[in-house]
Amino acid sequence: MKKIIVFISILVAIFSSSYAQENFSINGYLKTDNRMLTDDNSFTWNENQLGLKFQGSYSNKYHFFSEVRLRGLGFSEISRTVDLQNKDKVYKWELEFREAYLDLYQFVLQDLDVRIGRQIITWGTADKLNPTSNICPEDLEDVFNFGEQSGVNSVLTTYYWKDFTFSGVYVPIFTPAVLPSGIYASALSQPMELPAGMTLRNYSDRIILPEQKLTESSQAGFKVGTYLFDYDLSASYYYGRDDLPLLNKLTIIPVDKLETVDVAAEMIYPKMQIIGADFAGSLLNVGIWGEAALTIPDEVEMQTIVGDSITKSIALKNDPYCKFVIGGDYTFKNGIYLNTQFLHGFINERGNDALNDYLTFRIEKKFFNDELKIVPIGGAVSVTDWDDYRNNYGLVLNPELSFFPYDNIEMILGVYILDGKGNNIFSSLKGNDEVYLKAKVCF
Repeated sequence: MKKIIVFISILVAIFSSSYAQENFSINGYLKTDNRMLTDDNSFTWNENQLGLKFQGSYSNKYHFFSEVRLRGLGFSEISRTVDLQNKDKVYKWELEFREAYLDLYQFVLQDLDVRIGRQIITWGTADKLNPTSNICPEDLEDVFNFGEQSGVNSVLTTYYWKDFTFSGVYVPIFTPAVLPSGIYASALSQPMELPAGMTLRNYSDRIILPEQKLTESSQAGFKVGTYLFDYDLSASYYYGRDDLPLLNKLTIIPVDKLETVDVAAEMIYPKMQIIGADFAGSLLNVGIWGEAALTIPDEVEMQTIVGDSITKSIALKNDPYCKFVIGGDYTFKNGIYLNTQFLHGFINERGNDALNDYLTFRIEKKFFNDELKIVPIGGAVSVTDWDDYRNNYGLVLNPELSFFPYDNIEMILGVYILDGKGNNIFSSLKGNDEVYLKAKVCF
């Protein structure tokens, strides 16, 4: 805790001398987020954040930007009296570098820009759900905060030629995705099936990261974009790894004659290539967008070991599969705003047989000179089997009320209602309905 306070003090002191200068700025936000289960009033999420953004450009040849986030997340971890002497256990704080990069304009060539450092690179035109955006790993800590990504140390080059923009990115070190935490820890977990008749006693797992060398941990991407007939168009290519782990080895250890077993799992991050395309524009005053990503994965072998017996199968076929999303938004004359998207293939789904369909929707209306915003209908529906959709669906509803009492201040009261049947992300969370209260101020 002391180190964090000292760090922030030094950071502010370093930049405070530049704050008054015209080409330097500091801004940020404060926000709090608290959630509670509706059935038993148990608190599930307790988060406070201070975000600071620093940027400046003392010349037209370069620009720098950095964002740091100080956050407290979770609850007290107290089990002994001595724990009360440790502030980190009474209330947990952490410091996170979101981004820190340098922009170099007209670098070597007149029309070439270069960005170096830790950065969040987002590709695609869809609303938060972007199958073509694979440079940065997903940050799924908050399972409801879709579209959040972590920064990576990388080099991004952008070349401008007539109506075209050419972008190339290189990431030397692989960074995995952050998985959901708390009561939603198993939301995106890969199901594990034991042979019939076996009862699990202990489970352990091991994740194997790629070796930190050029041929194993590096990732690269290329994108070309243009503007045609009032539409933004782009095509992209990515070579790297899936940022979610894949089970490729299962060791089953018998404990007794009653078929009680211990299980040790091993997971890797498979290599893949992704060819993407997207568009965005408007049609008859309706904003429309879409993107598609053709994934070509490397084949991954699956091993199941029971005693001296080894069974081999395929964990991931090298057959190409396509994820896509298409959506639109429209504001009616009475001020009602509608946003909807159809998605084929979620973040954690791999292979043609595993891709499911999702429909997201949101209707909102503002009142009293935009001081009040009501979202009576919002959420998503998933279907995993159209032949029997009544027993294979998921549903999350997210009505919300936002209040803006003063400039730059927002207060939100909302609820997550979860339902479904069968095997899907929303039905697996059924019974965890939550009500939440959020507040945020920007400065």
